[in-house]
Amino acid sequence: MSNQAVQSKPVIGINCDFKAADRNKPGFAYLAAGYFQSIQSAGGIPVVIPPTDDPEAVARALELVDGFMMIGGADLDPRNDGFMLHASVRPMDPVRETSDRLLIAEIAERRIPLLAIGAGMQLMNIQQGGNLFLHIKEDLPSAVPHLDPHDPNHRHTLEVESDSLVGRVFGDGEIRVSSRHHMAIDEVAPGFRVTARCPDGVVEAIESEMMDWFAVGTQFHPECSAASALDVRIFEEFIEGICEAKAQEADKLRLVA
Repeated sequence: MSNQAVQSKPVIGINCDFKAADRNKPGFAYLAAGYFQSIQSAGGIPVVIPPTDDPEAVARALELVDGFMMIGGADLDPRNDGFMLHASVRPMDPVRETSDRLLIAEIAERRIPLLAIGAGMQLMNIQQGGNLFLHIKEDLPSAVPHLDPHDPNHRHTLEVESDSLVGRVFGDGEIRVSSRHHMAIDEVAPGFRVTARCPDGVVEAIESEMMDWFAVGTQFHPECSAASALDVRIFEEFIEGICEAKAQEADKLRLVA
């Protein structure tokens, strides 16, 4: 492969999960393979950023990427946003959440292209001024199971807006996605719109309407082992969008020169 071809591939930062040290076991950071494999398959170069509480390190790392993917995981701690801790919440390790919040704030400030999945989408919505239902069973009692004990892949149907990235990916016809969660978006952040819902009304995808920020969030998991070929197209659309933006920026620089 030529150097030019390698240089044309966008570098995509990815956050990762964290497990604290336990007795004789050291702490470690980890990432499900589906995330980085999906970025690689779509034509990007994944770079994993381990958890940090150093804002300067976060800022420097983000200077080196063309886009970012925020992964799913355990629950965000509602106390960090001024809400009480619901009994159903199983918070992610605070080391990871601290790092994720630093990352999302800097990503939003720099308008770095963003694909946010699961808890990543929920955090993007919160950081931008939206909020969450803390437990679907209580807040939306008529909703279908989004944590289905009878289906290990937790698949349900999806209704999409045609004029959106998610709409371009899935097109017409019945859509089934893997979506396992008990928290969900309540109020959508300003500057974003809902582009996919479960038929019960639960938000499953949001996209930025801001001209200066390419940002997409999915509550469902297109990277999981049960994902379809259509699901994988989400990563391809994300990478293609970044490449188009880079090409446009290069054209502008050539015109100025």
